[in-house]
Amino acid sequence: MSVWSAGRGRPGLLEPLAIHPEHRGQGYGKQLVTAAMKHLEQMGASSGLVCTNTSNCNSIHAYVSAGFTADRPVPDLVYSVAA
Repeated sequence: MSVWSAGRGRPGLLEPLAIHPEHRGQGYGKQLVTAAMKHLEQMGASSGLVCTNTSNCNSIHAYVSAGFTADRPVPDLVYSVAA
């Protein structure tokens, strides 16, 4: 997982969250998200944002369990490059 800061007093971005399938459901996602948010707080971020596909139930669960609240879904956009 990475965190991106836009500077003090601005929202930060967390991405991407990935947990090996054998270790899901054990709280590791929540721990990663919580640690990432603490790091953003230390960097002076005002809040944290995440973006994930609406079908990614595992990541959504981890974000919500770490304290995020879901906003209205935004359509997933895909840019395909012609081969």
